[in-house]
Amino acid sequence: MNLREKYNIPQNAVITIAGTVGVGKSTMTSKLAEALQFKTSFENVDHNPYLDKFYADFERWSFHLQIYFLAERFKEQKRMYELGGGFVQDRSIYEDTGIFAKMHADKGTMNKTDYATYTSLFEAMVMTPYFPHPDVLLYLEGDLNEVITRIHKRGRDMEQQTPISYWEEMHERYQTWINQFTACPVLRLNIKDYDLLQNEKATEEIIAEIAQSLKQQV
Repeated sequence: MNLREKYNIPQNAVITIAGTVGVGKSTMTSKLAEALQFKTSFENVDHNPYLDKFYADFERWSFHLQIYFLAERFKEQKRMYELGGGFVQDRSIYEDTGIFAKMHADKGTMNKTDYATYTSLFEAMVMTPYFPHPDVLLYLEGDLNEVITRIHKRGRDMEQQTPISYWEEMHERYQTWINQFTACPVLRLNIKDYDLLQNEKATEEIIAEIAQSLKQQV
């Protein structure tokens, strides 16, 4: 019996992983999908035509980047449900508007007109009863210093060139966002409480928590 059957996780469930850069969303996505025999949904960073330009000039490219993410994530959400679910998804569509677009609007790196256009489009596409929301959102959280250490260890050039103040701002905004988030059920996990790479039992322990969260929704 696999872990999906052991913990009675529905075959058509969609589990979304959220959290700031560096908390281990990709690792969590892979480990859970393997254990549950689910498919994975990863954001396509390497083929994003705006990401490098964005990190070089926030003000010039923030609106373009957010519109690109919105379109890509909307299409991916639709695809997962058309395929019948059974997915673990790396990063949610909700973070784009609740954190990234809002941060740039507040800091002046996205102008008011662009931000109004973006949020209007987001609400029309996503914040409706017809949009297929995840069954549960796993929110990964951790200490700021640990998060920054992981970002540096990962070594992506565009992230290494980003000021520490940006990661500090993002970390704070993520905490505010998740405390107000209501679009779907949330399961919060602290990255200090598990080690998916060294502890073989950690994945099953998290799946047990997911199962409990899903039962509470019935």
